[in-house]
Amino acid sequence: MNRMLSVPTLLSCSRVIVPSSLAGIRGFRRVGVCKAMAGIDGAASQGVDGPSPSSAIDFLTLCQRLKTTKRTGWVYRGIRDPESIADHMYRMAAMALIAVDIPGIDRNKCIKMAIVHDIAEAIVGDITPSDGVPKEEKSRRERKALDEMCEILGGGLRADEIYQLWNEYEENSSPEAKIVKDLDKVEMILQALEYENAEDKNLDEFFKSTAVPCRKIPNRSWQSLGC
Repeated sequence: MNRMLSVPTLLSCSRVIVPSSLAGIRGFRRVGVCKAMAGIDGAASQGVDGPSPSSAIDFLTLCQRLKTTKRTGWVYRGIRDPESIADHMYRMAAMALIAVDIPGIDRNKCIKMAIVHDIAEAIVGDITPSDGVPKEEKSRRERKALDEMCEILGGGLRADEIYQLWNEYEENSSPEAKIVKDLDKVEMILQALEYENAEDKNLDEFFKSTAVPCRKIPNRSWQSLGC
């Protein structure tokens, strides 16, 4: 099946504050964390602006499940070695990273939102429409999981930011959330295309079920999606 798909670009680099030292926590080896990632001056590692090292390790260990949990839709379709949840979120963030500027859109916020939008799946897994879980119940489970993850992170500014970004996406309550929801669909379509080409499968259902809206935003182009 020969499909032509040009992925729209949208959004720039974001700064992430991480602890500057993770030494001595539960027997972990000393890890040199690159301060240049966030221009850390040492305050973050003391809990002034970010989580404590122990809370960060607990949170990141939980997030590791996102790297190992396969996306359910591809598993159900018999895809060999399907992408993980983290794979999906990473490419969404990359789409946001390489994007053009759009008036009125905070690109950094879009990148962050792409990174956290499925983060609750570290606990609840990737629930798909095929699983028969009502939308309200899925949202309830994910919100409860997110509360747990924010508690593990120790609360504070970073946990609040993650929660706010996730909730904004869930509620589709901002222009950035609408952009990232479109990116979610575009990334899935691109992945379906790649699996079709690599495994000679017909994944029409993913193309048909994913209606990417043509939002009237300046400098945005969805021609490849029929808009």
